[in-house]
Amino acid sequence: MSEQALYVYAIAPSGEIRDPGTGIDGQDVLVIDGADGVCALAHRQGTTPYEGPDDDVRRWVLEHSGVIDRAWQAAGAVLPVSFNVIVAPGEQSPADEALQEWLHDNAGTIRERLTALTDHVELRIQIAVETDTVAADASEIARVTAEMASKPEGVQRLYRKKLETMRRDVSERVADSLYPEFRRRILQHAVDVVENRQSRTGEGMVPILDVAVLVAETEVELLGIELAEIRDSRPGLEIRFLGPWPPYSFADLPALTPGGPPQDA
Repeated sequence: MSEQALYVYAIAPSGEIRDPGTGIDGQDVLVIDGADGVCALAHRQGTTPYEGPDDDVRRWVLEHSGVIDRAWQAAGAVLPVSFNVIVAPGEQSPADEALQEWLHDNAGTIRERLTALTDHVELRIQIAVETDTVAADASEIARVTAEMASKPEGVQRLYRKKLETMRRDVSERVADSLYPEFRRRILQHAVDVVENRQSRTGEGMVPILDVAVLVAETEVELLGIELAEIRDSRPGLEIRFLGPWPPYSFADLPALTPGGPPQDA
């Protein structure tokens, strides 16, 4: 039988998306109807996942996201699927049947999740504090800086290294102390949160928090006001407020394992 598979972009409510357009490398995106009020957006291809140079992968990911964004605008709610999820054909059935069977088996859970995500968006919030600003108020750093002034140049180099470590330590303590309050204030306007435990900041900054939040559209402006108030609450704070996006971090899809199991590269 044919080895043609289905590359899946997203799961959506049936009947809302009439023209999904094109996806990766201009592939025509199809609506695979599950006949239970839910459908999948996919294109036909072989079973080999997308692999290649970094520039190509970045382009493919953007094209993948573009399909999800258009579907989100058309349907009001979608469940994004990760890049490179492929439904392969089963031994006795084509990939379409395998995907439709999975949609049928999980239709109830999918409909509930789509309902919960309707009129909600994902936002990314990063808050960091400037090391030099925090260190300027630290008495122990002021003391070591004063000591350093009277030392020979060779000894001062050791002091400078010590001061660099001290500034970082003081900043991390301040960041830890601010985290609970800032997280609580953000969650006043959000219904769910996912922490990024590998947050990166610019040089001279220490992260306080880095989260994806699920927010009702009616709360986005209020959350922006809250973040502005946080930013103005003390010197040295830097806030990045990104989005809105489809709910990539909150899709909570059942494992895509229909008859011919998808491959997640």
